[in-house]
Amino acid sequence: MAFAKEEVALAMKLTADGGSSTEEEAAIAMKLTEDGGSEDEEEEPALPVNLLEHHDGSCSEEADGGLGGWASAGSSTLSVHHDHAPPPLAATAEDVPCAHRRKPSGRYVLAAHRADEKDGLCREITCAPKPKVTYRVAGWVALEGGPSADSGHPVHVEVRTHEGARVGGGVLVAEPGKWAEIKGAFRVDEHPRRAEVYVHGPPAGVDIKVMDLRVCAVDKIARLRHLRKKTDKVRKRDVVLKFNPRSEDGNDDAAAAAVKGASIRVVQVENSFPIGACISKSSIQNPAFVDFFTKHFDWAVLENELKWYYTEPVQGQVSYADADELIAFCDRLKKPVRGHCIFWAVENSVQPWVRALNTDQLRAAVESRIRGLVARYSGRFPHYEVNNEMLHGAFFRHRLGDDIDAHMFRETAAIDPAPALFVNDYNVESANDPNATPEKYVALITDLQRRGAAVGGIGVQGHVTHPVGDVICDALDKLAATELPVWITELDVSAADEAVRADDLEVVLREAFAHPAVEGIMLWGFMQGHMWRSHGQLLNADGTISQAGNRFMGLRQEWTSHARGKVDANGHFKFRGFHGKYVVELAAGAGGKQVRRAFDVHKGDAPLVVDMNL
Repeated sequence: MAFAKEEVALAMKLTADGGSSTEEEAAIAMKLTEDGGSEDEEEEPALPVNLLEHHDGSCSEEADGGLGGWASAGSSTLSVHHDHAPPPLAATAEDVPCAHRRKPSGRYVLAAHRADEKDGLCREITCAPKPKVTYRVAGWVALEGGPSADSGHPVHVEVRTHEGARVGGGVLVAEPGKWAEIKGAFRVDEHPRRAEVYVHGPPAGVDIKVMDLRVCAVDKIARLRHLRKKTDKVRKRDVVLKFNPRSEDGNDDAAAAAVKGASIRVVQVENSFPIGACISKSSIQNPAFVDFFTKHFDWAVLENELKWYYTEPVQGQVSYADADELIAFCDRLKKPVRGHCIFWAVENSVQPWVRALNTDQLRAAVESRIRGLVARYSGRFPHYEVNNEMLHGAFFRHRLGDDIDAHMFRETAAIDPAPALFVNDYNVESANDPNATPEKYVALITDLQRRGAAVGGIGVQGHVTHPVGDVICDALDKLAATELPVWITELDVSAADEAVRADDLEVVLREAFAHPAVEGIMLWGFMQGHMWRSHGQLLNADGTISQAGNRFMGLRQEWTSHARGKVDANGHFKFRGFHGKYVVELAAGAGGKQVRRAFDVHKGDAPLVVDMNL
């Protein structure tokens, strides 16, 4: 058995400088290249190590009355039950080995008589988690009894160390009477003496049921294999270059014969999947920043300079000078600019003079802001984020009524119909925020559309910590049901350890690039000293490239197609390449005359046949 060359390269990269977070992961990666194995052959994978089990694989049920290691947290009382109609097997990920073979057991632990939101159940992680390894929390929860809620109740799955520090976990919103899949992740920086999982969150009186909770290390190699195949299907296409030479003297047969066997080189000059970054007035004064941005990014977004608090910090004193300077900078580099943002829904991001206005004054100020900004830049921005972070803030809605958000979209579209109008929010992809579940995001979008808002895209910010691929993919799948394009709009990963940061960045980039609903990625900064989050840089302050920067550049190179060869006897040259713009160079005839042509590869399932008339 042998892996494809690309897969071996991915495995080897994990063992390269900065590529793997642990020696164990490096050994796994090297094993791929030593043992081989065909991705088309079914292998019998080893069962994952569940850190909630004892070293002998047992849960000591006899010793604890059948509770399998669970204990009460707070005032709750625990009991064991069996559901004869367990939840259907969820579409869990390649991140959890053998997940597809693990049917829900139906056996669950019930936490009843809860007197507080913090009451619930806990369980010790008996096998200590290893530092800098990402772990996946998976299982099912359900609720019963207590006060009803149309949107369900949040359930928190927290992982805490012996000091009580929360190191990760997840949050879901569960509806009473329905099983919901737990999705969580965590990582520790140092060996903990003890770690526990806590499950809590619903109001007092609501019982919590937990079934088949597992804590397993993420299988990066399995996920990379899966994403490589998915990326090939989603982002690439078979191409046939068909040469039909014409001779000036009418001897077309001779011209065709001269082309057969000619050397050919195909170079991709632009990928149709843009990756951009935010810029600021200060960052473009740094030559190292400008050089990296110019070479490695396709689009730009202004970090702050277009926001209302920046352009009008004092009522009536409006200035777009800094925004104009940055837009002119991007125009010179021929890089499109996203419009971020017209409004910001979170109250503490609204400047004081706006918060001090009465209702009529605020409505007039909103109308003035829309007219002033949107008319000034009409036709300049391909995207606008209209009212930022509506899942986490409702300043304008509380003051001006439920329709104001949709009104902002309607008025923007009326003044400038060209840009796609985006919603934009954070934590949607992380499964750690009850206010920002994919379901709530879809409900927000649906309500805007019902009110006549022309929502043209979904922004998923992506300020992530210890990301897990299948959790991100699950969120993207749910957003894709809207049939709207999705952009990762503000991506940054924060990890002091450079190798961990590089791995985390790769997780998000690969998931986004492989997902058919995602149409672009914007990094929220990339250089130390010019970023909102610390420990997220691709480029260090001294201009040197970090491990994350090298990983980023490697992925961009991997996602670019080049091909060399010779034209076959039928006058064809075949290759499979990423969607985007290409240039072909052909050396034909006895003198090896160079012929150069440009062509585009668009999405499509059938092979693309391009007539290359010479």
